[in-house]
Amino acid sequence: MPWNTSDEDIIKDCLKKSGLTHADVFSASIYKAAVDARKQQSIKKVCSVLIDAGEVVEQGLLNRGAKRVAGAVTLSVGGCRKDEKVVIVGFGPAGMFSGLLLAENGFKPLIIERGEAVENRAEAIKRFFSGGELNENSNVQFGEGGAGTFSDGKLTTRIGDSRVRFILETFVKYGAPEEILRQAKPHIGTDNLQKIVRRIRERICELGGEVRFNTRLVDINIRGGRVVSIKTDDTEIECDKLILAIGHSAHDTVKMLLSKRVNITSKPFSVGVRIEHKQDDIDASLYGEKRHKYRNLPVGEYQLSKRFPDGRAVYTFCMCPGGKVVASSSERETIVTNGMSLYARDGENANSALCVSVSAEDFGGGPLDGMEFARKIERAAFNVDYCAPACSTRGFLSDKPSLADINVTPSYKPGVREADFREIFPGFVIDTLKIGLNDFSRKLRAFGSGKAVLTAPETRTSSPVRILRNDGFSSVTLKNLYPCGEGAGYAGGIVSSAADGLRTAENIIGGNTE
Repeated sequence: MPWNTSDEDIIKDCLKKSGLTHADVFSASIYKAAVDARKQQSIKKVCSVLIDAGEVVEQGLLNRGAKRVAGAVTLSVGGCRKDEKVVIVGFGPAGMFSGLLLAENGFKPLIIERGEAVENRAEAIKRFFSGGELNENSNVQFGEGGAGTFSDGKLTTRIGDSRVRFILETFVKYGAPEEILRQAKPHIGTDNLQKIVRRIRERICELGGEVRFNTRLVDINIRGGRVVSIKTDDTEIECDKLILAIGHSAHDTVKMLLSKRVNITSKPFSVGVRIEHKQDDIDASLYGEKRHKYRNLPVGEYQLSKRFPDGRAVYTFCMCPGGKVVASSSERETIVTNGMSLYARDGENANSALCVSVSAEDFGGGPLDGMEFARKIERAAFNVDYCAPACSTRGFLSDKPSLADINVTPSYKPGVREADFREIFPGFVIDTLKIGLNDFSRKLRAFGSGKAVLTAPETRTSSPVRILRNDGFSSVTLKNLYPCGEGAGYAGGIVSSAADGLRTAENIIGGNTE
């Protein structure tokens, strides 16, 4: 429908097309809504309408191509032992949702998190951005809520799983705006996420669970093919089941697990840079110069990609409208970048990762080779004051790095420094990024100005390893060890990580989803 069409008129039109009126159904509402700006002179709103109707009407709608909406996740709990000692390592989305589901079903999980509670974590991050010391255990990567808490809070996912709706509804229950339930590309923003993760933690504790911060896993004790206890920096904890939701940056934990002969392989991931434009330039490129005639257009966001015959790809990822590029190092003497937005997305700049896929053919076949490949890039980018290497897109494409011709103020703190990316990345990454920039400039005008700023490096797009598990979600090596989420190599983002945490908890509980 035309963008300015009201929700009421959209629902009325949908019912009319279905041969129905409001009197024929119990209720009708907008289920999902998105913008279609492919024709800038006629921007459209694309909606799906949710109709609750009696059986006869429902069957008629299904015969005409309507789809039945997946029901809520239901859990049938059998005769499982709720007194089992379940320990969860990591309080990102996977650890949080597995802990919440366990607690709501009578378990009393103990969750350990190497970082700080979110309010203290935010202060540690603020100090680092201002030039203070990096806290290696509490930063943009580690701490309550995981890496996603200090990002855009994107809730988009490609997984076809009924748990997605459950996850969105859970976020709303704990304080997210209700409109995320109907957005085609929902996001929460780091400001809302900080409040939500704290409330979920409080609920887990209210139900008898426990969350210990500043508690890092350093070792596991194995007997008879099972983990019998874990060691932290200052204590030993017995456990019957151990859920690993460690996140994609817990390199020390992965090394420890490998030393215990846990079966781990490397997996493909991506490396690249953050590209930063003026948000107004992105909006103009997407919606056209007459965009102001449309009411309440969302802040412009994009997703661009190019795939090559050999399987390599260059693409944009984790686009943060109205956001900032943030310092995301978790190890000293390294530079890592990421993107972050508040819910309002009202900042002056837009940024996204501009990434090149890499695989074992690029970095070697050993379990840790991908991790070391990324670390080498992060160390090559390091400067003593943690200022990140940067240059204009024009300077990068011409091999004459410069910051003199940019039209955007770089948002990265502690700051940026002019640098030649050829001293940081392998040649094939540089060449592929150039091809991508040239291709994307034909798809989105802002990419062709040459005045955007590139800030390097982006290396934590996903985990470089996979901790192998069986169909019951436990490790192929240790039957009571449950690797899950992004750090274990089974998810990529907040929602898919949360869903994997739920599936893991379901397997421990012994129930079945319907």
